Amino acid sequence: MMLLSLRLKRYMTVEKLSISIPVATLEFVARYQKSHSVKTRSEVVQEALALLRERELEGAYGEASAKIDLDWDCLSSDGLIDEAW
Repeated sequence: MMLLSLRLKRYMTVEKLSISIPVATLEFVARYQKSHSVKTRSEVVQEALALLRERELEGAYGEASAKIDLDWDCLSSDGLIDEAW
């Protein structure tokens, strides 16, 4: 949680955003805020968005890794096998 909080501090320029969410989601935000000692509901939303951003990056890294693996498969057919290493 501390690392996430440190990452959020980079974004010091703020904009106001108004959203509509179901009551059950708002209640979850309030419970999360209280149980994790988060100062504001905005910080709860910021943490959630940071996790979504992280998930997006993980997906992008996974796609890039798959492409690299395919490229490696093409290169590794040069006659060497794993046992040679």
